[in-house]
Amino acid sequence: MADVDVLVVGAGPVGLTAAAELRRHGVDCRVVDRLAVPEPHAKAIGVLPRTLEVWDAMGLVHRVLDDAVPHLGQLVFIDGKPGPEVSLTLPPEIPYPFATLPQYATERLLTEHLARFGTQVERPTELRSVETHPDGVEAVLAHADGRIERLHARYVVGCDGAHSLVRKAAGLTFEGDAFPEQYMIGDVEVDWELPAGYSVRAVNLDENGAMDDMLVCIPMPGVRRYWLSMLRPCAQAGGDDGSSAPDGTDLGLGDGQGPDLGQIQAVLDRLSPEPATASALRWSSAFRFSHRLVDRYRNGRLFVAGDAAHIHPPIGGQGLNTGVQDAYNLAWKLALAVRGLATDDVLESYHAERHLVAQEVVDRAVSHARAVSHARTVGHARSGLSSNGDDPEMMLRRQAQLLVAYPDSPLIQPPAADGTPAAGPAPGERAPDCRGLLSDLASYPRRLFDLLRTPRHVLLLFAGSEHASGDGAARLEACAAEAHRAAHGLLDAYLVTAAEVPEDARPVGLRPPRVRDAAGEFRHAYAPRDGEALLIRPDGYLSGRFHPAVPEGLTAHLRRTFA
Repeated sequence: MADVDVLVVGAGPVGLTAAAELRRHGVDCRVVDRLAVPEPHAKAIGVLPRTLEVWDAMGLVHRVLDDAVPHLGQLVFIDGKPGPEVSLTLPPEIPYPFATLPQYATERLLTEHLARFGTQVERPTELRSVETHPDGVEAVLAHADGRIERLHARYVVGCDGAHSLVRKAAGLTFEGDAFPEQYMIGDVEVDWELPAGYSVRAVNLDENGAMDDMLVCIPMPGVRRYWLSMLRPCAQAGGDDGSSAPDGTDLGLGDGQGPDLGQIQAVLDRLSPEPATASALRWSSAFRFSHRLVDRYRNGRLFVAGDAAHIHPPIGGQGLNTGVQDAYNLAWKLALAVRGLATDDVLESYHAERHLVAQEVVDRAVSHARAVSHARTVGHARSGLSSNGDDPEMMLRRQAQLLVAYPDSPLIQPPAADGTPAAGPAPGERAPDCRGLLSDLASYPRRLFDLLRTPRHVLLLFAGSEHASGDGAARLEACAAEAHRAAHGLLDAYLVTAAEVPEDARPVGLRPPRVRDAAGEFRHAYAPRDGEALLIRPDGYLSGRFHPAVPEGLTAHLRRTFA
């Protein structure tokens, strides 16, 4: 008999997300961390729009919006001269912008959110060993008072960083390399008059057009407070900077000797676009660009997420956000497995879906880092974004992680037999938000994300003139009832009626409940056909589209997930 359903190792943003989501799904879990207190440093600061959508679904986003600040774009300077401004403005249908928030603040908010479920982080508690058995995992924990505890868990999730003991116990490889260049970072205030909310990238080029000096400043909450990244002078970089460990695992951000205010000021004197003084140094460190990727996200009952699975150059703020979404992807699947309701494909889909995402993020970050390190034209040095040939909007959506998709997942409806894609998002893609939905008991419009703020699957049945009443509506109601049974009750269904459908076309009070697409935004975002069913997973991805919607097709698809 397991002492706990899931043991989460590591209480950074990834481990806290995993634990909070497991608790929201009703899973008994414990989360341990070897540190007595959270680190007070602003190590990772970028928060991407997709991560804000995740925190919206978790019920956390309002707290984040109170503490974070917008990241509006980037001002570029080359050899002291202004370059093109990079805008981070997304289309208005995207509910959240790019933002920045220090990692310690992210961890505080997630810890408080987790506490609402009655779960506290156990500190300092160190994982000493992990041994798997057919029916569970035995973990040995060392507590601060010297007590050694043997804990039995059904599953263990390793969110324990680049030197992950869980990854090593699972026998997973972590291949990669590090760039030779060394960098310094500092958390300071800068007294310039540049526009608030914009990051600054200043580079100097040598006579051959190669970058030989660089300063990147990213705005943080506070008055003129910035996270500065700079090349480390060769004279300072001759020794060990602390960014590599005896086991050969290089970290993305090291704990080496960081610059003092004088060294930071020297960089500002060389590269700042206007005279500026640095002050209020809160933290500094040194690091090398490093990249590693685990070969598997899972081995039996052991899973890894975040830095335990992938590290890469901190370009574009992708690391923390990718890790948070690892945890968000895994939690609902573990919850089904704990209840005995998951098919064999459910847990295996974690690797199938997230490894490809991490591979793409690592490859893109490494490619950009190499381009910056070896740039022979100013083009590679203009911004922290990598276009890969995309138009500007697609580039921003990719950077915002809004284009992450799982089309080849075993849980996703395969493409249509005739190869003709439907308009709107395809199965495996993110379910976009839309506004202007009216329900019978609210005088205000609702967002689709309001309906998706649930740990269950959501079934949306679109009714135009043919399916808003009579036999058509009855067929959709039968689909909802059968889908609810196939999902063991872990499914919410809604009838979404087109704007032109009269309000009295269907009696009030029938199941599923009705919302009217009064503003036409649902039709614009999803391009649904009359009588079509759209199934959305708990992590906000479209699982399948069914037209015409019939109970047999829906239940057959749900059996990919529900045992």
